[in-house]
Amino acid sequence: MTPLYEDPHFTFRFAEDRIIARFHLEGIEAGRRLAIFRIDSATGARLDLMAAATVGEGGWVDLPVPLLVRAGAGFIAAPDPSGSGNSDSTTEPGS
Repeated sequence: MTPLYEDPHFTFRFAEDRIIARFHLEGIEAGRRLAIFRIDSATGARLDLMAAATVGEGGWVDLPVPLLVRAGAGFIAAPDPSGSGNSDSTTEPGS
């Protein structure tokens, strides 16, 4: 059965200040590329690109530079829609 609605990305929001060095994505295969965007805390809209990464074994994403997320803020991890990936390790934006 296909769900009526499914987000094409993962949204993370935090009630307290956090330093995020690693996070887990359920159901995403290793090697899949991600773009990680800061989101507007009021609207949830995507803002600037914070990092680019590759999903590792077991769905774990290790970031090259930890993200500092303030209380009430968050980020979106958006998988590459093509589903393509490579065996490269996590990279920084512009790499």
